[in-house]
Amino acid sequence: MNIYKEVSSAVISKLQEIPELKNVLTPEILKNATVEIPKVRDFGDFSTNIAMLLTKSLGQKPRDIAEIMVPYLKQIPNIDQVSIAGPGFINLKLKDEYIKKIALSDKLTPETPNPQKIDLDYGGYNVGKTLHIGHLRTTVVGDTFNRIAQFLGHKTKSYNHMGDWGRPMGLIIAWILENGMPKNVDDINKMYPASSARAKEDPAWLEQAQKITVGLQNGDKEYKQIYDAFIPMSLEQVNNLLKRLNILTFDENKGERLIAEYVPTVQKILDEKGIIEHSDGAEIISVKQDTDTEPMPPVMWRSSAGAQTYAAADLTAIYYREKTDNPNAIVYFTDNRQTLHFKQIFRAARMVGFAQDIELQHIGFGTITGADGKPFKTRDGNVPSLDEMLNIVADSVRTRVTESGKKLSDETIEMIALASLKFNDLMHDVKSDYIFDVESVTNFEGRTGPYILYTAVRLNSILNKVGDTSMDAACQLLPEERDLLMFLLDFNRVTETAFEKRAPYILANYTYDLCKLINTFYHTCPIMRDDISPEIKSQRLAIVKQSLNVLSKSIELMGLKIPEEM
Repeated sequence: MNIYKEVSSAVISKLQEIPELKNVLTPEILKNATVEIPKVRDFGDFSTNIAMLLTKSLGQKPRDIAEIMVPYLKQIPNIDQVSIAGPGFINLKLKDEYIKKIALSDKLTPETPNPQKIDLDYGGYNVGKTLHIGHLRTTVVGDTFNRIAQFLGHKTKSYNHMGDWGRPMGLIIAWILENGMPKNVDDINKMYPASSARAKEDPAWLEQAQKITVGLQNGDKEYKQIYDAFIPMSLEQVNNLLKRLNILTFDENKGERLIAEYVPTVQKILDEKGIIEHSDGAEIISVKQDTDTEPMPPVMWRSSAGAQTYAAADLTAIYYREKTDNPNAIVYFTDNRQTLHFKQIFRAARMVGFAQDIELQHIGFGTITGADGKPFKTRDGNVPSLDEMLNIVADSVRTRVTESGKKLSDETIEMIALASLKFNDLMHDVKSDYIFDVESVTNFEGRTGPYILYTAVRLNSILNKVGDTSMDAACQLLPEERDLLMFLLDFNRVTETAFEKRAPYILANYTYDLCKLINTFYHTCPIMRDDISPEIKSQRLAIVKQSLNVLSKSIELMGLKIPEEM
C-alpha cells in the first residue's frame, strides 16, 4: 500500500471537518497543502504545512491555527501523536502496532486506478555497429523505467527504433561490394568505421555511399540482398549483449527500415496540408515560432540526394504509434544532444495534426566521463564497447574477490559486475554527467551495486538458516526496527514518484538508503543470539523477510540479479 497517500488523504479529509476552517479551505489551498515525510523522523512520521497557508485567510498566527487542528488530527485512526513544531508545522506519528501490521503484511501490490498506455523508445541501436558506452544509459534507464511502469500496472510497449536505413547502410554496402560479405561479427564491426573513415578522405566514396543509400531505400534488389544478409548477424550480436545486460526483450525492433513503408502516407498528409517546403533540392518543414529566443532549424524531411532522413523516420514513427497503439504518452530516452531534434519533431507532429492527445516527452541524459571530465575511453584511447565495459568491471570484481581470499563462480562474478555497472548508472540523475571509475563502482561498501547485492545475500542467509518464519510481531519496536519498517512502507510511493518524474534514480537511491537501514538493523538488533527471546526473534525474522521482499523487488526493477553467495 501507499501509506503516504493514505495519511495525506486522511489529513485533508479530517481538516475539512473543522468548523473554523470550513470557509477557508479552498481548492487552491488544498492543492498547495503538503503532507511530507521529514528527513529526521524524531518528531513524526509525517508533517504538514497547512497551518501556515491559512495565516492570511484567518488572520491568525500559524501556531494558533495549528492548535485548532491538533485535536481533530488526533482523531485519525492509527495516529499515535500529533505535535506542533517550529513556526507551525504539524507532525504526525503512527502507532507502532499499525506500522507492524501493514508493513509486515504488505504484498507490494501497487494501486493504479487509471493505468496508462505508454510507448517507450530507447535503445535505438545502429545495426552494423557494436554497442558502446554511449548506448549504456538509454538501455539501462529505459529498461528500468519500463520495469517500473509495468510493476505499477501500466501497459507499456518498448520500441528499439534501430538505425538501419540511413547513410551508414550505404557505407556498409559499399564496403561489402568492394571487400565481400563479412564472415563474423568482428568483420561487421570493422566495416562501418573503415568505410566512414574513407568517406571523410574520399569524396567519390562518400558520393557512392549516398547513391547506394537512395538505391536501397528505393528497392534496389542487389543492395537489398546484401542488406538482408548482414543484418541478422548484426542483430544477433546486439541481442546477445542485451541478454548479458539482463534487458527485457523489446516489444518491437521496428527501426527506420520498417517504418519506411509508412513514409509515403505521411508524405501525402504533409503535401495535402502544404507543410513541405523546398530548399536547395531538399524537402524541409519549418517549425520556428515567433516566440523562439534560440535557433530552431527546420526539420529535414528528405535530403537533397532524395534519401529518407532520420527526422522523417521519427516523425513517421509518431504517426505509426498513434494509429497502431493510441498510447497516452510516447517517451524517448536518448542522449541530451538530441534535445533539439525532438523539439523539432514534436513541433512538426503537432503542426501536421499527429498525437494531439498524446504526451510526447524526451528524457535526455548526460555523458559518462573519465576522471579527466572527458568522455570515458579505454587505456588505448578507444571508446569501449559495452562488452568491453562489462569485462573491465568483471575483471575488477574478480581481483577484489581474489584479494579477499574468497572463491566465487564466474556466474556470480558476472552478476556482481552487472550490478556494479548498472546501479552506478541508475543512481545518477539521468540529466547529469557522471564519472565512471571502475575501482569505485566495484567497491563492496558504499553507494554501489555490490553493496546492494551483499545486503540481499545477507538477508537470504539469515532466512535460509531458520527456514520458515512466523509473522508474529507482538513486541515493542526499537527505533532501528521502526525506522526500517517505515522505510519499507515508502516503497510504493517511491516507485510511483520514479514513474511520474520519469526518474529511475529515485528508486536506485531509495534502494541504497534501504540497505543502510537494513544493515543498521542487522548490527543493532541481534536475531540468532541465545539471549534473544522467541517473541523478539520472531518479530525480527519477520522484519528480515519483509525487508528482503522489498529489496528483492527493487533489485528486480533495476534489472539486477541476486547471487547465492558473495
